[in-house]
This record gives sequence, C-alpha cells and structure tokens, in this order.
Amino acid sequence: MQTLKQRHYFVWWALLLCLTAMSARAEQKIQLGNWDVHYMVVNTAFLNPDVAKNYGIVRSKYSALINVSVLDHTSQQAQNVAVMGTATNLLGNAKELAFQKVEEGPAIYYLAEVTFTDRETLRFAIDIQQGNEIRTLKFQQQMFVDD
Repeated sequence: MQTLKQRHYFVWWALLLCLTAMSARAEQKIQLGNWDVHYMVVNTAFLNPDVAKNYGIVRSKYSALINVSVLDHTSQQAQNVAVMGTATNLLGNAKELAFQKVEEGPAIYYLAEVTFTDRETLRFAIDIQQGNEIRTLKFQQQMFVDD
C-alpha cells in the first residue's frame, strides 16, 4: 500500500509525464516560510487531450497552465490553502489568475490558465494563504509559441 507521500509524488509526476515535451526546468521549488512550494508553467498545447479534458483546460499554443503545489516543509503533506495571483507582462498589463483546487487522494494542487503572445515575458505574483499566514511566490518566465 502506498503512503500519502508516495501517492502525492505519483500524482505530481504523472502530471509531469503528461508534459514530456517541456523543458528540463519545467518544475521548480522554493521554500516560503514553513512551506515547500512546487510550481511550473507549461504551454497547454503540450497537454495530453484526455488530461486537458479531464481538468477542463483549453489546449492552445497561446495558453499556459500554472500548477502550484504547497507542502508542509517538515511533513511533506499537501496543504489546503487559498491561491490567487496575477501575471503581468513587461508593459505592465496584468491578468488575474483564477486558480482551481484539484484534490486527488492526499495530493492537492492548484491550476490556473493564462494567455500570452510569442516571446512574452510574464511576471507572476501568486499569494498563498492559510489562516493569517500569507506568502507570495514571485517568478518570471518567457513564454514561447510552439509551432
């Protein structure tokens, strides 16, 4: 029987395997306070059609999927948090990110979509809140349209 930690990693890696065409740095991790935050941004065109349909994701070469997973740093258990944020391009145009919570067994992750133009750099500011604790995940990524 799988442990909760093994099942979480199974779900996480299953999603990553669906994105095999992505770059080697697709998944990233940062520690924010007592949390290990795993995140990645991938072009939705790379998603398996069945996976996209299952999660209600529109596949397009001009759309990206943001995946955020928050784990307790010590126990590595998935955390039930509120996730909200924005993606802002270099001209200052901001797009709100509407995250949906996905629970699969003990795994919890948060998904949002954002549209982009070829070679557009997006700066992400994603607030993660649990009770009174709020941490902000900040990163930027240049987006490419794959023909």
